[in-house]
Amino acid sequence: MRARALSLFAIVALLLQLLPGAANVSAQATPVVATCAETPLAADATAFPLVITDDAGRQVTIERSPTRIVSIAPSNTEMLFALGLDDRIVGVDSFSTYPPEAGQKPQVGSYLEPDVERVVAAEPDLILATEAHVGTVLPELDALGLPTVVIKPKDLDEVFSDMLLVGEISDASTRAQQVVCELQARVDAVVDAVTDAPRPRVFFELSPDLYTAGPGSYIDDLITRAGGVNVAAGAAEMWPQLSAEAVVSADPEVILLADHEAGITPEQVAARPGWQGMSAVQQGRIVTLTSDLVVRPGPRVADGLEAIAAALHPDLFPKPGS
Repeated sequence: MRARALSLFAIVALLLQLLPGAANVSAQATPVVATCAETPLAADATAFPLVITDDAGRQVTIERSPTRIVSIAPSNTEMLFALGLDDRIVGVDSFSTYPPEAGQKPQVGSYLEPDVERVVAAEPDLILATEAHVGTVLPELDALGLPTVVIKPKDLDEVFSDMLLVGEISDASTRAQQVVCELQARVDAVVDAVTDAPRPRVFFELSPDLYTAGPGSYIDDLITRAGGVNVAAGAAEMWPQLSAEAVVSADPEVILLADHEAGITPEQVAARPGWQGMSAVQQGRIVTLTSDLVVRPGPRVADGLEAIAAALHPDLFPKPGS
């Protein structure tokens, strides 16, 4: 495969999908138990051939219920497992590490540069891609006539609608509706809990060179629903790089760290020149998050939302046993 230059978007996409989970988690949310047993869900069987519009605005025809699925993004792999479709997965990207069983699936290359030859060799009748693939491998997959669906949710609502879409495509709508119902109940519980709480200013650090989540991003939606105010919400782009001066001027009351690949610790952040007067530093509110929970727009969104809410409102979401 020819080498491809990584654009800024690709770098950010890699950060969002692949940051490894931290061994040391500073905040753990209290799980919210929710079921949909009170209203049993049952969906009609999907009628094929099915024509859908994916998140890239493309019309894709699914001829029959797919039995050989390739996922080239960790979030999509997690979605397939959550919907009980793991027995149909015949290939994943090398960063699809959750659940642990995903690591046992055949690999078809990396997230940003999947190996098209391996993808073809897997003989898929459905490929799940993301926005990062639209300008790279997607044209090749389309030229080969391989049905590829782009999944690129921008917020929690779109995560849920995409799960329902994958369920419909795979003739697993009943399971998808059940999963979405339970996740939505947990999201609603968090939103309700923080409704009347103060909303602290939040800086979400994606990398030590101060890339963060701006307006219209999935993480911005998480921060808002968790009861915070994203200090980068007024940025001109979705994934801006802030200057140190801009962060200091915004005076965040909470700093959320999700750049474990760089090994950044709360102590290192607190020691940055000029940051000692920042509210988050003075109050010791620099929180390390398990990054996979908050940067992968998949079925663990409720876990990520609960973790952020616990960091912003520890009085409302106490640690177990406290």
